[in-house]
Amino acid sequence: VQLQASGGGSVQAGDSLRLSCVGSGRALSDYRVGWFRQAPGKEREFVAAIRGGGGSTAYADSVKGRFTMSRDRAKNTVFLQMNSLKPEDTAVYYCAATFSVDLRRENSYLYWGQGTLVTVSS
Repeated sequence: VQLQASGGGSVQAGDSLRLSCVGSGRALSDYRVGWFRQAPGKEREFVAAIRGGGGSTAYADSVKGRFTMSRDRAKNTVFLQMNSLKPEDTAVYYCAATFSVDLRRENSYLYWGQGTLVTVSS
């Protein structure tokens, strides 16, 4: 599967953004899909993931209650709705796909999108 992430931009603290991850070549619903982010000078970290089937989700503590992940199977797309954005959310956001049950580990993911930049100013 190929992944294309989009939706990043420059916003003010407290604003919202919705990131999209479009799959091609295979149904995204066949995979567990995760979002990771990498801030300048920092390692890439887990943000959120959604499982196949019932679509249950998992979130990093830093975004829980602010970010929501969802699927649109008809559009072969996964979304990351980001509300109440903070300056510390500034990063390049990547979507990735895996068959693994270990959703929080970067090395579990087989396929990666190219990343989309989110900048949050105070």
